[in-house]
Amino acid sequence: MDAADESALVATKLTAPTLPAQLIDRPRLAAVLDAAVADPSVRVVLVSAPAGSGKSTLVAGWQAARDDCAWLQADPADRDPARFWGHLIGALAGLVPDIAETVGPAVSSAAGDAGPLLERLVNALAAGGPAILVIDDYHVVANPAIDEAIESLIGLAPPSFMLVLATRLDPSIRLSRLRVRSQLVEVRADALSFEPTEAQLLLRDADPDITVGHADALCERTEGWAAGLVLAGLSLRASDDNDAFVQAFQGDDRLVVDYLTEEYLSQVDEADRTRMMRTAILDRMCGPLIDAVCGTSDGARWLNETAATNQLLISLDRTGTWFRYHHLLGDVLRLDADQSLVDLTDAHRQAARWHHEAGDSHEAVEHYLEAGELAVAADLIYDEATDLMNRGQLRTVADQVARLGTLAEEHAGALVVQGYIELFAGRFAESHRCLERARGLNPSDDEAGLIVALAIMANLATGNVGDALTEARAADEPFESTQAMTLGGARVWAGDFDGARPFLEQAERWAPAEGHSFVQVVAPILSAIGQIERNATVAAHTDAARAIDTATQHGLDDLTQIALAHSVIARATEDADTAVTAAQRGVELARRAPDRIVYAYALASGGDVLCHHDHPDGADLIAEARRVIGLCPDPGIAGRYLARVEARHQLSTPQPVAPELVEDLTDRELAVLRYLPSQMSQREIANELYVSLNTVKTHCRAIYRKLGTGERKAAVQTARDVGLL
Repeated sequence: MDAADESALVATKLTAPTLPAQLIDRPRLAAVLDAAVADPSVRVVLVSAPAGSGKSTLVAGWQAARDDCAWLQADPADRDPARFWGHLIGALAGLVPDIAETVGPAVSSAAGDAGPLLERLVNALAAGGPAILVIDDYHVVANPAIDEAIESLIGLAPPSFMLVLATRLDPSIRLSRLRVRSQLVEVRADALSFEPTEAQLLLRDADPDITVGHADALCERTEGWAAGLVLAGLSLRASDDNDAFVQAFQGDDRLVVDYLTEEYLSQVDEADRTRMMRTAILDRMCGPLIDAVCGTSDGARWLNETAATNQLLISLDRTGTWFRYHHLLGDVLRLDADQSLVDLTDAHRQAARWHHEAGDSHEAVEHYLEAGELAVAADLIYDEATDLMNRGQLRTVADQVARLGTLAEEHAGALVVQGYIELFAGRFAESHRCLERARGLNPSDDEAGLIVALAIMANLATGNVGDALTEARAADEPFESTQAMTLGGARVWAGDFDGARPFLEQAERWAPAEGHSFVQVVAPILSAIGQIERNATVAAHTDAARAIDTATQHGLDDLTQIALAHSVIARATEDADTAVTAAQRGVELARRAPDRIVYAYALASGGDVLCHHDHPDGADLIAEARRVIGLCPDPGIAGRYLARVEARHQLSTPQPVAPELVEDLTDRELAVLRYLPSQMSQREIANELYVSLNTVKTHCRAIYRKLGTGERKAAVQTARDVGLL
């Protein structure tokens, strides 16, 4: 899909549906909406009623006369927070200056924490003029995290902003609280019900001779339900006796299925009925897509001709290109296909291929899954996962992988994707399980490279630098920026800064072209850590500042790894206020995720800087860092740095740090040393070497003495520093 096609498709979500040719003016309801806008205390208008009540038509007609109103058409894919907020920012872009530039970059992190995005959004709204946002079909979002964020937005937004929610179901926000504060205006089914004079105007297009009496009777039978009246109008076109028709008409919700199936669809010729059933699988449709799904050549003409006579086919743009079925008609068409035993597998397959060729991977995956082409879907999920996860759309990816069923455990790419999702969620054991299973499925070179990257990231997150380094040393040359970054990162945390540099430089070169914003931010942070550990404070400050600037450009200011950039800035800055603020920011960000190495290093840095500037919280941070290090099997340079910090601030018994070996290790001691980076106990090491436990203990004491350390983790890192590991 080229940029123009993609923009046109997204625009259908951000444009109110085309209004019916005979739009009925309902001034009593428009007055309610206008009064809400005029009242500065009102923050939300809730238009809540069952399907077919006329919610969308009412709000679309009202907003069409305003120049301060934006529209967002929600769909089930918007359950993913990153997708939802991305579309919301896109909707407001025409009203709020520079919102795409100032708020858009924060969308990718909204899945984990919407707070930073909301802060930017509120500031942008406050700086702009009056803005009204309509979210239609909000009920399909169905995500408590989004409900919670929307409630926060309502509470924080300036009085110049108002939200209109059109929904079948009340959202999970505290409506009672808004009512008490006079911040809520509600338009419900009883208010939306048509009055006889309104119904007469609606029905007059079907029959100019319709009387107020007929309209009154039909209103009574339908209880003013808009969809019932629309269907009555369709029937009136074919009726010669209005009195008899009104007497026989039944207006309850069963009317939809009965009428559309027995009256409307039975009058449609077989070819058109088949075409409607096949296209009912589409959320949105255009002529070429219909032709692909139905094997026709007149899809565009058919759409426009059908929409001209049927209000249940809704135009989504002003060019007559994109359409959708009214939800009621779509539901009935899918029911009709099911009851008629129509196999829609091929329709889904053709829709998937069309979307795939057009570049719309999300819709392609959805239809491949429905068509049962799970292997193709799995390949496409893997191909697109990095891009989606970079944009924060973890839920979208996780939902698609879950729908692969048992194939998700037999497809190496799907397992790699699952492994990354589990890693980002902090479920490290499950992440390890996924990567080990993927390794056993003969992965491609590309998959194997990402498996190594995942293994390194998972080991570092659990505080096991030794295993991360083993993975890095055994890996093939990287061909993608994430791999290069992790190969360099493992070496940084192991203290091999010279070995890390070429990989990190490679990652920074490749990442922009690949669109990997995460790598663009993290690679210079790792470089900064290597520089600060070698006391190159100016270079460290430069790298860290560059990482923070890049993070700001991409909306990743609150990324966990950014904590370390602030930590480096704190250590490389002499100004007390700047240093303390940066150190505290680093600790704040590190607390948000369960990455032990990042957390421990940020705590140690924070404690070091705060103690240096006589801040009372410094010692507590150092003590907390010691507790986190205690959970790490092999903390690498994080453990070494903490030991220096504790000694510098006299918070532990100083341990000598040997720039070189105090004494050479014997062959037996070297044999034991090679097992110390592992999580094996001394007894297990003894069994492995066929010696007694006491022998291993004796060798360990000698190793610690000769390396100038007092315990196992410090000995491992010192052994790396002097080239023994």
